[in-house]
Amino acid sequence: MRFDGKRILITGASRGIGRALALQLAAEGAEVLALARGSKALDDLPEGIERLACDLTDSRARTALIAGLQGQRLDGVINNAGIQITADFANGTADAQDIEQELAVNLTAPMHLAAGLLPVLACSPGSFLVNVTSGLALAPKRQAPVYCASKAGLRSFTRALRYQAEDAGLRVRIIDCVMVLAATQMTAGRGRGKISPNAAAALLDGAAAGKSEIWVGQMKLLRLIHRLSPALAARILRG
Repeated sequence: MRFDGKRILITGASRGIGRALALQLAAEGAEVLALARGSKALDDLPEGIERLACDLTDSRARTALIAGLQGQRLDGVINNAGIQITADFANGTADAQDIEQELAVNLTAPMHLAAGLLPVLACSPGSFLVNVTSGLALAPKRQAPVYCASKAGLRSFTRALRYQAEDAGLRVRIIDCVMVLAATQMTAGRGRGKISPNAAAALLDGAAAGKSEIWVGQMKLLRLIHRLSPALAARILRG
């Protein structure tokens, strides 16, 4: 599959992997709809990339976004936006508002966008929907239980959505991209061995190749380790 001429929505496009996706797709001739919480965060993107503002924690804002895309051509959606908040439930510092915000961005918003935009994608043969998950969906780390739970939920949702799309005969590929820890603003000061946001290239290569699951970088090894010994994978990622 080629991306030139395709109209693709990317959430979380102001920085990190989302920004890298927007730039690479635009360079390949795609019509990019870059979404961030505020339009000013997208000001430094090149001309020709359409900028959309939407607070993904707000269900009314998501509904308005979906309504605005009805009747338009849409060839791809990449649910990339994500936030990670350190929370320690054991010492009582976990904040209810943080929990709701993290679940809204990481899990509820991709579900909502899938529900509203899958019929739009179905009108474009060869279209796709990518949900960006994480190796932490397989085995959680201690410092971010809500993030890990949200990514595990998104991974499970993505597979179930794929089953539904296949059974309904929809010509939309539903893709789970298991993303490695990348060097972004969200991960500053967290973890070791992080790779560049240019991991976006691996996502696009996998989508172009027609894969339903894309394992980026070290996640390929984690996948093997998890198959052989889930307990070992858990120890590696526990933190």
